[in-house]
Amino acid sequence: MTQLQIELDGVDKHYGAYHALKGIDLAIPKGTFVALVGPSGCGKSTLLRTIAGLEKVSGGALRIAGANMTGTPPRKRDLAMVFQSYALYPHKTVRQNLTYSLRLKGIPRAEADRKAEEVARITGLEALLERYPRELSGGQRQRVAMGRAIVRNPKAFLFDEPLSNLDAALRVQMRAEVRRLHDRLGATSVYVTHDQVEAMTMADHVVVLRAGRIEQQGAPMELYDRPANQFVAGFIGSPATNFVPGRVTADGHAVHLDLPGAPCLAISGATPGRPVTAGLRPEHLQPCDPGTPGALALPVAVVEATGSQSFLVTDTDPALTICLAGRSPVPPGGTLSVTIDPGQVMLFDADSGDALRP
Repeated sequence: MTQLQIELDGVDKHYGAYHALKGIDLAIPKGTFVALVGPSGCGKSTLLRTIAGLEKVSGGALRIAGANMTGTPPRKRDLAMVFQSYALYPHKTVRQNLTYSLRLKGIPRAEADRKAEEVARITGLEALLERYPRELSGGQRQRVAMGRAIVRNPKAFLFDEPLSNLDAALRVQMRAEVRRLHDRLGATSVYVTHDQVEAMTMADHVVVLRAGRIEQQGAPMELYDRPANQFVAGFIGSPATNFVPGRVTADGHAVHLDLPGAPCLAISGATPGRPVTAGLRPEHLQPCDPGTPGALALPVAVVEATGSQSFLVTDTDPALTICLAGRSPVPPGGTLSVTIDPGQVMLFDADSGDALRP
């Protein structure tokens, strides 16, 4: 049986009349890397701080390693938190920053130094132990912050957008390092990020929040392939999913998209005549020859070339984003013919936004 490291049952959090967390149910197995994602104000940082004990639970229960920790103060939860601000002691060396919490616990200096040196090897800080934070780069400071958490050997690591202060290239490097450390330590990690690409590439389990509720949770590709609703489909995936209004045909076996020249797509399973919203991922709009049966001709307004990929924005209502490998075959002002595979179209109820087929 899988051992659960962190469990939340019906957790609520109120700030006066504001309901920040609404009945959160979450079970995190030991050794799992969980990412909490969602737009600003969705409750992901509040949820992390609630797990840490920095926010008091207004309702529900919280267990860590099987023990009820609902009202337990942070220092007794045996969790380590890594912040985006690093929160290093500027007047202490890397070694002193790493050993500080150990020395507070009364661990002898020699033992604390030994543990700090071991963590320094794991995090690549061996040559920096005698430097001060002001002498380190942003990536090195973040390693020290993570090393300070690792040296405590906690029950779980809590990360609150730890890479948001780094430049784009360093973020990519550091997210690989964070995941590598997680695997090497066999740790349990809860990671808050607003960057869904970060969540998709790092996590075993992604939790998507909106307005204090969990909209969907599961493996990254499960959320990508089978979003529970239009919100999740729009949030997971980069570039974002295109949404086009449409209607199920009278016989219930096809969907007509509200785009000029769009063919009827052979999609069944929805109520005949029902208004729907179709989700089309940018990479699923495939270029084709203009004479291809079922081709949709789209006027192109914008072309953004990155070298390995091109992003095209169409001059349609609604505008569509198309993601192509390599260079764009048409310039701005040109027309691109694409095909739409009905098997890759996501359908959502036009009113509720709920997914209409698995």
